[in-house]
Amino acid sequence: MSLQKSIEEIELIRDSALLVSKTLGLLAKEIKEGVTTLMLDKIAEEFIRDNNAIPGFLGLYDFPNTLCTSPNSQVVHGIPNDEPLKNGDIISIDCGVLKNDFYGDHAFTFVVGEVSDDVQKLLQISKESLYLGIKEFKSGNRVGDVGYAIQNHCEKNGYGVVRELVGHGIGKIMHEKPEMPNYGRKGTGKKFKEGMVVAIEPMINMNTHKIIQHNDGWTITTKDNLPSAHFEHNVAIINGKPEILSTFKFIYESLGISSDEEDEFHNYF
Repeated sequence: MSLQKSIEEIELIRDSALLVSKTLGLLAKEIKEGVTTLMLDKIAEEFIRDNNAIPGFLGLYDFPNTLCTSPNSQVVHGIPNDEPLKNGDIISIDCGVLKNDFYGDHAFTFVVGEVSDDVQKLLQISKESLYLGIKEFKSGNRVGDVGYAIQNHCEKNGYGVVRELVGHGIGKIMHEKPEMPNYGRKGTGKKFKEGMVVAIEPMINMNTHKIIQHNDGWTITTKDNLPSAHFEHNVAIINGKPEILSTFKFIYESLGISSDEEDEFHNYF
């Protein structure tokens, strides 16, 4: 599978990524105290199928659901269940779709009601690190440049950067090369070229970077049981520069939030 995509292929990936974005925007309206992640999963699956696509995660590597729903100390790959969300929870929702033979895949960490200042700062720094990483995804730079930008911002604020789980290339296969770690050294790793498309996805823990995999074979939690945040965008190199194919715009519209954080990376909106 070629690491470089044509403009036509990038547009198909964009279509899939934007359907994920709209799905997350729809879910943003539903995330509140008392709602279960199984309810959210059902809403997401119906919306994706109604838009002539199929859930990208359902059945992938035998995963049982449409969404990965990971509250609080869960880092990623949480399985939806019937436990109601509580005020003060955070929940990472990772969603994928397959449409016109191409995948889209991105994630956002939501708050349920009111959360502590410490947790709010974790989310803020984690999301900031995503955009710092995206800035480094340009022709001539390397994988280590993206990882360093994310790691440096998070670790200087006292947070742990998960090592075992990484971002990835994306296209007709959900997980393509190159792997995109959220840590690294400047000037090392695969060199970026025009037409590459990746998922950049910081997974950042409140304290230790260490994680535990649970017996269900999927759920990953922080070793110290403190909160973890996860944000993810799909990004292409177009004319040598990073362009975000996904967007948090629909989430922010649902939540009544004004943001210009994506403006420098979008030619689409």
